[in-house]
Amino acid sequence: MKINSRASASAAVVLLGGAMLLSACTKAEDNGTPGTNASAGAQVVASTGATGPGCTLQSYGGEKLDLKNAIVGFSQSEKEANPFRIAETQSIKDEAAKIGVKQLLVTNAQSQLSKQISDIQDMLNQGAQFLIVAPLNSDGLEPALAAAAAKKVPVLTIDRKVNASPCKDYLAFLGSNFVEQGKRAADAMVKATGGKGKVAILLGSSGNNVTTDRTNGFVDQIKATAPGIEIVAQQTGEFSREKGQSVMEQLLLSKPEITAVYAENDEMALGAVTAIKGRGKKPGTDIKIVSIDGTANAVKAIVDGTINAVIESNPRFGPLAFATAAKFYGGESIPANVIISDREYDPANAASSLSSAY
Repeated sequence: MKINSRASASAAVVLLGGAMLLSACTKAEDNGTPGTNASAGAQVVASTGATGPGCTLQSYGGEKLDLKNAIVGFSQSEKEANPFRIAETQSIKDEAAKIGVKQLLVTNAQSQLSKQISDIQDMLNQGAQFLIVAPLNSDGLEPALAAAAAKKVPVLTIDRKVNASPCKDYLAFLGSNFVEQGKRAADAMVKATGGKGKVAILLGSSGNNVTTDRTNGFVDQIKATAPGIEIVAQQTGEFSREKGQSVMEQLLLSKPEITAVYAENDEMALGAVTAIKGRGKKPGTDIKIVSIDGTANAVKAIVDGTINAVIESNPRFGPLAFATAAKFYGGESIPANVIISDREYDPANAASSLSSAY
């Protein structure tokens, strides 16, 4: 299989950050939906949902495609300084090689919406037949989606939802239940703090459903279960370690009463660890920290005692993405939402689970 990272190369299939599994993968539940074996950090399907009937090749109006004779493209949304994005891209590459995709195009929007749109449009102009997209934002990709729909090219989205109509503007969404992640983070925070404290939230980037859902899930669960916890600050760290550190430094000055931090990804949590140490306090002890992702650095921080808990958000979409594509082109109905099951790391399992973190 040939891998080409230039969007200008000719493409028969484009994967823009979506996720699909092959038939060789196991199922999380006997519902006919592809999943993966969780033993090696792979994804497991927890549930499926659709608005109306599922999407089939016939209802979508596309043409049957043999992935092994196709050129596949993958459009990543963000700079690969984040372990989540590194693992996500590598998973797509690995699975494409495993199933023998003829050629895989890899593009990266470098966190620029305009570039992601042009990446997608360029691949369509080269003859792309299938698109997998990891959207930068929930809104804004309309021109690219419209271009794909006009050519009846299916678009599979992964890890972030787009505000559009499944089986019309795009094929389906594969990803986590982000509201549930927020709720589980709240439960972990209650456990870490004993249900009392003043919490600062390091928000993710604006404009996507991940930030909104992780915030709402956390805030609602805290209100419902822990009246002794007060949320005293919410400020965006843009899912960045550097921004997370600088925001945390500012918050420690303006809100010295902070006793806990909920970071909506591990990179911001690790930035907060550095900031807290810089103020002469002990992260994980003086200031409790709960985050979401499951990167190896964050799980190691639990082992070291500087982070208290991490809710996983599994980026290994390659097998699930290609299995979904195979089912779609095999004539099966694809639900609008395929939700994966995420694990959780805490002091009891972090050391033994470190090898499977990404």
